[in-house]
Amino acid sequence: MSTSSSTTLSGSPAPEAAAAAAAHPDLAFKTSETVCDEPIDPRFSPLPPALPTNPPPIYVEFAPGDPSNPFNFPRRKKWAISLVCSGFSFLTAIASSSYAMGMQEMVEELGTSSILGELGLGLYPIGFGVAPLVLAPFSEEVGRNAMYLVTYFIFFLMFMALALAPNIASVLVFRLLLGIAASTGSTMVGGTLADMWETHERGLPMSIFACSAILGAGLAPACFSWVADSHLGWRWIQWIQFIVTGAFGIVLVLTLRETRGSVLLTWKARKLRKETGDMRYRARAEDERASLRELIKISATRPLFLLVTEPVVLSFSLWIGFGWAFFYALITSISHIFRTLYGMSLGEVGLVYLTVVVAAILGFFSNFIQERFYQKGVRKRGAEARLYGAMIGGVLFPVGAFIYAWTCYSHVHWIAPCIGITIVMFGVYIMYLAVFNYLSDSYLIYASSALAAQSLCRNVFGGVFPLFTLQMYDRLGFNWASTLVGFLAAALGVVPFILFFFGPTIRAKSHFAKKLARLEEERRLREKADEKVEKEGDGV
Repeated sequence: MSTSSSTTLSGSPAPEAAAAAAAHPDLAFKTSETVCDEPIDPRFSPLPPALPTNPPPIYVEFAPGDPSNPFNFPRRKKWAISLVCSGFSFLTAIASSSYAMGMQEMVEELGTSSILGELGLGLYPIGFGVAPLVLAPFSEEVGRNAMYLVTYFIFFLMFMALALAPNIASVLVFRLLLGIAASTGSTMVGGTLADMWETHERGLPMSIFACSAILGAGLAPACFSWVADSHLGWRWIQWIQFIVTGAFGIVLVLTLRETRGSVLLTWKARKLRKETGDMRYRARAEDERASLRELIKISATRPLFLLVTEPVVLSFSLWIGFGWAFFYALITSISHIFRTLYGMSLGEVGLVYLTVVVAAILGFFSNFIQERFYQKGVRKRGAEARLYGAMIGGVLFPVGAFIYAWTCYSHVHWIAPCIGITIVMFGVYIMYLAVFNYLSDSYLIYASSALAAQSLCRNVFGGVFPLFTLQMYDRLGFNWASTLVGFLAAALGVVPFILFFFGPTIRAKSHFAKKLARLEEERRLREKADEKVEKEGDGV
């Protein structure tokens, strides 16, 4: 395996770096040359080479083909990590909707109001959306794996806390903490996949991840409605999740490995410093990374700044936010509508949520078609090639809402509104996946901030809507409440069409787009300079 040759100021190989390269063939080393803290090229200096006031750092890089580089992990290992992370996401989706099945019994047992019960449903996505603004920087300090393990353990314990909750105040606090802990099972999974899979390979893993998020939310009510309708009651909904989460936790601990490249290089640099005593070995992240306090400040403010200043981020966030809001509205309203119109039991109502499962499966397989169009159109359209499916989703969402609205009659067979729900959620699935892929491709190094912005908007909308869903359906009626949703969905459905045709023009005016273009140009020039220096070094 080849490594980059390390150089001293005179251009001859550094003995320390050569020794380290021999001892660690899986690493590449590069030095930075400084004189009086100012970069200088000795070939063009009018003065003789001077001794450096500070020793030049030897930067640790992944060598080509390095097996410790997450991009070079064996495919079996990549898929194992990807599926376990998607499994975590699946469990967080189950937790989001399973609560609704036992909510009425819980309200009666704890002697509280239905509004407070619905607040427990809404606090989960609010914690889910707000937490990453503070938690995200810790993955740069301690790595993604440590974050997964700590938050998963808290996620696991919160089910026991909910099962033993003595009053509604405890339920609300634990639901919020559950959402905060669950947030890494969604927001960090996209980053983990990006750590291992190249852009052209990422479509299928991302589709499985998106499918798990929707699939779990549909399966949970279908299963737990029968638990709530039995002698077990609402507390056993939590106990069962406690048991399942504990069992899956063993798989998670045994399977997950660190995938963040900057963290892995930092660990390797520390190991080299310890083994050799040479403090020049550094990872670039150690010199470029801000303090944890500064990272938290950036993480908490940059997504909000993007949300306010970037039309692409704002429009996509509002669009998927509204879609997610209606998803949570469905979780609340389906039971009310189908029990009122069709006299279904709670267990039978739970089966209606299988429409969400059908939608997720349709969405998963439709992504293969989207990927085919993406591969054909990416050279011509760039990131906008991610939006072919999104435009279809923009049409399906309002169409499904209108079908759901005007088939909600007792004399119309219950399968008709189920078809409407399936179409709505099929559209929402396509939207959800398109948002992740499009923002990741458009904002590159700022993708985590752009995704945090949409996650905040999406989950806050999802948390607020359940608080007035039943009141809206009671006052406007089953038909006009969903019709209102359909009109709003139709208005927002133009977003992917506008971005498909005018996205590059809109992004070209962006402050962040200009900065990305400048960084890309600097990276290209730096690579050319490194190649030139290496060729000259080989010539010597």
